[in-house]
Amino acid sequence: MEVREPSAKYLARPAYKQTEVGVIPEDWQVARLRELSPKQSVGLVINPSSYFDRNGSVPMLVGSNIGPNRIDWESANRITEESNRQISASRLSTGDLVTVRVGEPGITAVVPRELDGCNCASVMIVRKGKSFDSRWLCYVMNSPTGISQIENVQYGTAQKQFNISDAVNFVYPFPPLPEQQAIAEALSDADALIESLEQLLAKKRQIKQGAMQELLTGQKRLPGFAGEWEETTLGVIAERIVGGGTPSRNNPQYWNGSIPWMTVKDFANFSLSGTLEYITKDGLESSASNLVPSGTLITSTRMAIGKAVIFEVDVCINQDLKAIYLRKDIDPDFLYFWFQFNESRIAGLGSGSTVMGISLPGLKKVRFLKPGHAEQTAIATVLSDMDAELAALEDKLAKARDLKQGMMQELLTGRIRLV
Repeated sequence: MEVREPSAKYLARPAYKQTEVGVIPEDWQVARLRELSPKQSVGLVINPSSYFDRNGSVPMLVGSNIGPNRIDWESANRITEESNRQISASRLSTGDLVTVRVGEPGITAVVPRELDGCNCASVMIVRKGKSFDSRWLCYVMNSPTGISQIENVQYGTAQKQFNISDAVNFVYPFPPLPEQQAIAEALSDADALIESLEQLLAKKRQIKQGAMQELLTGQKRLPGFAGEWEETTLGVIAERIVGGGTPSRNNPQYWNGSIPWMTVKDFANFSLSGTLEYITKDGLESSASNLVPSGTLITSTRMAIGKAVIFEVDVCINQDLKAIYLRKDIDPDFLYFWFQFNESRIAGLGSGSTVMGISLPGLKKVRFLKPGHAEQTAIATVLSDMDAELAALEDKLAKARDLKQGMMQELLTGRIRLV
């Protein structure tokens, strides 16, 4: 195994030592997986579907049910108690670890109490042992130290996988049991925070979806608004709808300029005021592309049909996009949320044998329910506030995940000691 370059920052301390897994505390050891766990094996190797039974009560775990430090056992297929007794070699106990072998090799989770006695197929089983805390070992196996060893031995093109004979010789920094438990507790707390934020974010997204269902269809009116909504079409509410184009790739003078040029790939980053590519003034003038002013709604009519954005800067667009210039009685932010809510409906109008698309006449015919301008603005404000709350939660969740990654790097290598 390749020895990592020592870090002077830590080697300068007498309490640290250089090992084959890097610099670790002097009182830590280096241990192979087969030395830690009393037994490592593979779950049921034959096709598990022959055991599946709608009337079964025992979950049969496969790789797709396993995530980092978590098991989605509710979605697992079931087998009967009789089948579970017949294939006892792959039965799991509380505290065992299961590792994905095929697909996303190396992803590991601990078997919780509620899954004691369940079964598994085509995953690596690491049996619990007295010398290690199962949660700690799970974090180590999911860390860069663990995953990198999987990547060094995995094989396959369509689906990556690894052999147990290689995995049993993986080496890990091995602290004393009390420190393992302290590390596991700290990282479990970080996971609990992440999970709570994920659940809150999912709940807030559902609330927003419900609000769009009520507010964008007129099922629920905001206080102070009354009157009938007008049923019309996108073609009627638009002063004009403009398409785009692509400058010739054969002329380098058209590219790497200062004008943002947008494709549907840029939709995911539209709030960043930037695109993946830029064109020159000559590129703009020589092509069918159009410069779209900031604040204009842009939608995709090919591939991601019905997706819409409003860019914060002037951009050019390619031939798969359409810029909708609206009448003065239409709030562009209201229309943006309307597209969000109706995306699947618009996508369902697409046609094509290889790549789905919707024609300009077809886009203009899409039905649109129009409230008064003041009510449009009020609805857009409510939904924008929800988006701001979601963005704040997403940022908090991203920071929590980054914090946990930093904790793993420090705690699992002994750079920060908890005991």
